[in-house]
Amino acid sequence: MVSLPDIPTDSALARLFYEERSQGEATWFSLPGGATLFEAGEPADHLYFVRAGRLGAFRKEETGELQFLGVIRPGEPAGEMSLIAGAPHTGTVVALRDSEIFALPREVFFEACETDAHVMTELARLMILRSRQAATKTAVGTPSVFGFVSTGPPLAVRPMIDKIAHEVGKLGYSVTVVGVEAQHAPTEWFSEVERDYDYVLYVAEAEDIGWKTVVGRQVDRLFRVARGDAAPPADGLPHNEPLQAQGLVDLILVQPKSRQAPQGSQAWVDALSPARLFHLRRDQGEDLRRIARLLTGQSVGLVLSGGGARAYAHVGAIRALRERGVPIDFVGGVSMGAIIGAGVAIGWNGPELDHRIRDAFVDTSPLDDIALPLLAMTRGEKVRDRLAKHFDDIQIADLWLPFFCVSSNLTTGVYQLHRSGRLRDALRASISLPGVLPPATTADNAVLVDGAVMKNFPADLMRAAQPGPIVGVDVSRGRSITADDVARPESVWRWIRSGQWRKGPPIVSLLMRAATVSTGRDLAAAREATDVLVTPDLTGVEIRDWSAFEPAVEAGYRATMDVLDKLDRPVTELRRRPSRHEAALTLQAAG
Repeated sequence: MVSLPDIPTDSALARLFYEERSQGEATWFSLPGGATLFEAGEPADHLYFVRAGRLGAFRKEETGELQFLGVIRPGEPAGEMSLIAGAPHTGTVVALRDSEIFALPREVFFEACETDAHVMTELARLMILRSRQAATKTAVGTPSVFGFVSTGPPLAVRPMIDKIAHEVGKLGYSVTVVGVEAQHAPTEWFSEVERDYDYVLYVAEAEDIGWKTVVGRQVDRLFRVARGDAAPPADGLPHNEPLQAQGLVDLILVQPKSRQAPQGSQAWVDALSPARLFHLRRDQGEDLRRIARLLTGQSVGLVLSGGGARAYAHVGAIRALRERGVPIDFVGGVSMGAIIGAGVAIGWNGPELDHRIRDAFVDTSPLDDIALPLLAMTRGEKVRDRLAKHFDDIQIADLWLPFFCVSSNLTTGVYQLHRSGRLRDALRASISLPGVLPPATTADNAVLVDGAVMKNFPADLMRAAQPGPIVGVDVSRGRSITADDVARPESVWRWIRSGQWRKGPPIVSLLMRAATVSTGRDLAAAREATDVLVTPDLTGVEIRDWSAFEPAVEAGYRATMDVLDKLDRPVTELRRRPSRHEAALTLQAAG
């Protein structure tokens, strides 16, 4: 569920609620911040109307996590789709702040529609508009009021937020920064400010104790801002409610200019349990622009599929994106895609990414430590050693960019999302193809194998992490394996002498391809979540041919360039939310 456009106070829908309220048919009630209006699965027996405050719509994922779908603002209805369809609610709606709600019983609503056809016509028009916006992937219902609160040792937050606001303005939006001077302003003042600007950024410094509470209950999403070179307070920090419970509190760690890489970030994650973690170098322009893109729904997420040696194409795709100036703000991947994506999140430039992938996979096969196949055909020691060499003991929390990878949890029967912990452990699990590499295990005795088994192209997980455009590179499509690839060698000794054994026996191709085949349903879901989909033509690149680096990279590069050339606007603007000024001009032009 997403937010609908603003409804004029004299609209038929608004008039219906106010009239029915005066006649006693519509009830009015206050919904405290954090309280639930309705949950998924409940009967849709009322139509709701937001008079004041803000609601958030959520959907529960397979893993049990809540995915934030959008904001419902004053003047907008909630629960209309399920009500008209006569079906239970598909999502959960929660008050993001103290709100005032009108509720109209289902039967009263339909009786009113018979009396005044304008009510249903207006609601249908809004629903059609929302559907069109979803089809064109235009961002709607996105947060527009953000809070930034200093946390831990003192840190001057206002100067940084002023710079971020400047970057937001350069993207074509009106924005204002509000500090402690507004602590005692009346409620109406906040409503007017939020109505007058595209984005409102509230800032609370460490000493603004009372103002911090106001900010926490006034925003759509909250960012805690702390020093990356400091430790979190030993006694912990109070979690903000209701935003913390809904996964709407993030963490920004400000890193010293002298730092080559973040350190010790996992301690902050353990202390605060943020939904997302961002690193910001105080005077680094690109970091400031990244936060500005994040706030305005223009941050770019990169998703890389698994696919064995064919995943080398991701290196070419990344090269093309960088040459075209497409920013990469979030990274997610599976199997080999996770390994290449991790290099991007660490901050490896093009030459370093090339060098490390060549060293780890191309120069010598990672799968030639053949073992007696009790658990797998290889011992997995070469893969383990190469992950240790290139990723050391880096924590996911210490990557410059937000990163996730996916493995398949055979113990629970669902995919495992890795967003924290030691990076190479997560990568080892994500790349553990059943039958080829021994499975990874966890402290609670779970058995993890290659993420491609259950989710080879996790574009939907990237969509849950950020609202901006998603670039997906899927190397699992097309003709990946033929009868020749799984033919039994005529002579085992000739096969060994030729060096072909270093790729692994033909069964490796069979196992790798079987694990990376996506169903039609999965492909449709990936297309729906992806704004830019790249599917390189990798005909001739065998899935276990670890020496085929150059042709795969070239295929990924060319395919990405071709897709970018066909776009009618920059990638960052594919989900761009129109500013108030642009929306007004559109309405004026429409007559």
